[in-house]
Amino acid sequence: MLQQLKNLKNAFSQPQLTELAKAELAIDKRGLPAADPGPEAVIAACTAWLCAAQDHSASHDGGVARDFSLQKGWSTSYPETTGYIIPTVIALAGRNKDPLLHARARRMLDWCVAIQFEEGGFQGGKIDATPKVPVTFNTGQILLGLAAGAAEYRDAAYLDAMHRAAAWLRDSLDADGCWRKYPTPFAKPGEKAYETHVSWGLFEAERVAPGHGYGDAGLRQVDWAVGKQQPNGWFASNCLTDPERPLTHTIGYVLRGVLEGHLLSGRADLLQAAVRTGISLAEAIGADGYLAGRLDRHFRPGGKFVCLTGSVQIAHCLFLLYRLTGQQSFLVAGRKLTAYVRRSVRFEGEAGMAGGIKGSFPVDGEYGQWQYLNWAAKFCIDANLLELELTADA
Repeated sequence: MLQQLKNLKNAFSQPQLTELAKAELAIDKRGLPAADPGPEAVIAACTAWLCAAQDHSASHDGGVARDFSLQKGWSTSYPETTGYIIPTVIALAGRNKDPLLHARARRMLDWCVAIQFEEGGFQGGKIDATPKVPVTFNTGQILLGLAAGAAEYRDAAYLDAMHRAAAWLRDSLDADGCWRKYPTPFAKPGEKAYETHVSWGLFEAERVAPGHGYGDAGLRQVDWAVGKQQPNGWFASNCLTDPERPLTHTIGYVLRGVLEGHLLSGRADLLQAAVRTGISLAEAIGADGYLAGRLDRHFRPGGKFVCLTGSVQIAHCLFLLYRLTGQQSFLVAGRKLTAYVRRSVRFEGEAGMAGGIKGSFPVDGEYGQWQYLNWAAKFCIDANLLELELTADA
């Protein structure tokens, strides 16, 4: 009887699915199509989706809508991911020789500058989220965009905002290399190894304006995070919600930050740490590119869904490891992941669906449920661009 009551309560607490959500779930349950559309087609589709996400943001402010939901439609703008979408849009603008993409990047930059707190930090959550407080992680992600904008456009406003954000992060780092003072109110409390992705923002600021201690601060944090790494490459304290079964999304974050630390410093120990994680991840990927969306401390599946965002983030890291080590297994594993995610892309349908990347496959998985996420499209573009570069190099 108790279980029946629980089931009844759960049934009433679940939102009623829209016809759009039901239809998409039914398609996903049939499995992925066999055909891989290829990198160029998916880059173009995801680029168009990001442009639509900027144009259709419910807050109409120049930022990029956090997501398109099959339940609610377009969301308001998301400062954090708009920040690191900027370098991708700048890269696409240069690749395509497209002034309209440059104009989009500058609208994103101008919006980020306008919402920066006086002390240099940025808020967490969507633009209309509360509480509005400065958050370490979000500031680091927006710093990536400010540094790219300062380097590309030589605009004093972007450079000033970059310095204020980088100095705020540098000065708020604890003595042991962990950021604890300004946590996000939108994740489970606790230390976060994946804030190596914040350190990457400091590395980019160091490249733009060396001599301010930004890179040194970032490397101290990376060293702290590597102290959380197990011999098999798995990181403790490395998830938004469940550190015992971290999302591949946050595994991708921590690995990218360690790699960027190596690229800035040339330190062999950081490359070795990244290789440890890369080897275990490559072994966890199925022949068809399936990678469980959560992985336990033995890199065993911790969920029955794919976090598509994490898959393309990890693919990008594996491609970087291949470039740095020449180890062919990293290239093979990365290509499996990108091909899997490309097969999930729809090229027709609702404006918010065509060209977008779902949070999960199937779409009812526990990450970004029923949503197409702006950062998923960004990381998909990045991974496919690098894959094309490696193919051209070969």
